Amino acid sequence: MATVPVFLIFAVAAFAQSVTGFGFALVAVPLLGSVIDPKAAVVTVGEVSLLLTTATAMADHRHVRWPVALAFSGTALLGMPLGLLVLSEVSASTLTALIAVVVTGCAAIVWRGWKLEPTPLRVGAVGALSGLLLTATGTYGPPLATAVRTFGLEPRAFRATLAAVFTFSGALGVAGFFWSGEASRSTWQLCLVGGLASAIGGWTGSRVLSSLDGAHFRRIVLGALLLSAAVALARASTLL
Repeated sequence: MATVPVFLIFAVAAFAQSVTGFGFALVAVPLLGSVIDPKAAVVTVGEVSLLLTTATAMADHRHVRWPVALAFSGTALLGMPLGLLVLSEVSASTLTALIAVVVTGCAAIVWRGWKLEPTPLRVGAVGALSGLLLTATGTYGPPLATAVRTFGLEPRAFRATLAAVFTFSGALGVAGFFWSGEASRSTWQLCLVGGLASAIGGWTGSRVLSSLDGAHFRRIVLGALLLSAAVALARASTLL
């Protein structure tokens, strides 16, 4: 009975990520968590996201800024063990509130239009935070998207670089789900449905991305962050 809503949720989430470069988990996790068990939603979204970002990274590999992608991917390892601990010990309301705070801060940075140099300290901090959020909540895109956006990349390079980071980090995150026993047969069955839906949504989003210039792209990224923050805040308030 959950197959149709699961399919629709993943199709919409994949469309959002294909256009903006992030947002897959922020769309999918809250909605999927209302249909299936919230922890199973985090794991399933992580599995499907890995398929989607791998396909994007392979298709756009010429546009990836590899030094940035590798730096973020490496430092994400630092936060993943803590994220797995948080997933098993912290309440759903606390996790959702954490997401809301992080996304709101990211939206403020994009809105202000800050430009930052990718110093080792900044890359390390953002990478570690994304690793923690990946294994704890499945929603690790906003800090990475915000950081990469401040480096001034054009839309295609922005999306491709994020996809490369998400692929590496996502693979490690899924491995962590297996190691901790969170991955199950049921999550992989849902992954098949989500994979098909994401292929359709991702293809549609790619067609939209090709028509965007830098100014429009920045507004879309900001809008996606603001919407994500609002959803996360609303979800956190209902769980308190």
